Amino acid sequence: MVTHYLAGIVLGLGLITPIGAQNVFVLGQGVSVGLPRALWAVVAAAVCDTLLILLGAAGVGGLLTAVPGLRATMLGAGALFLAFLGVRALRSTVADHEPDAAPAAFTVRGVLGRTVAVSLLNPHAILDTVGVIGAAIVAQPAAGRTLFTAGAVTASWLWFGVLGIGAALARRFFTPRRRVWFDQFSGTVLIVFAVLLVVELVRG
Repeated sequence: MVTHYLAGIVLGLGLITPIGAQNVFVLGQGVSVGLPRALWAVVAAAVCDTLLILLGAAGVGGLLTAVPGLRATMLGAGALFLAFLGVRALRSTVADHEPDAAPAAFTVRGVLGRTVAVSLLNPHAILDTVGVIGAAIVAQPAAGRTLFTAGAVTASWLWFGVLGIGAALARRFFTPRRRVWFDQFSGTVLIVFAVLLVVELVRG
């Protein structure tokens, strides 16, 4: 039975660890707001992934592709939101990160909302999680499906925990100028993903 649990962890990590908008955002929260605030982004991202994994286990994957207009709506909304976050990151300046700079407004609701949007307004991520993991769960023997699902969920929580907390712990090594470099990198990545979503939308 342990084999099913470990297989779920391996598949979950294989799908979630490649660089993507969600990972970049959680990493950015760790660098920008530190602990314990970054934990809100970690929890929100992991909860969203858990929900998608459970939906996949329930066989919802086919429904997502069957609803007319749902994919196009998600592509458009996701592209707009990622572009907004990307442009905001690119506008970062050294002065924004100086010790005497006015702290950026932080609200739990704001972090949760942005994390949920980044996690759920990406049809590719949803189809990967719901579709691929869902299909893998269904392919397991009935006795091993629960443990396989638990393994995939564990992978999500472990990964986002390591990503967010690790970035927060590394925050001390980020000078104001290095934070600007990181913001520019993350902003560029987010805009690239926004453009890819637009291309996908245009292609239909």
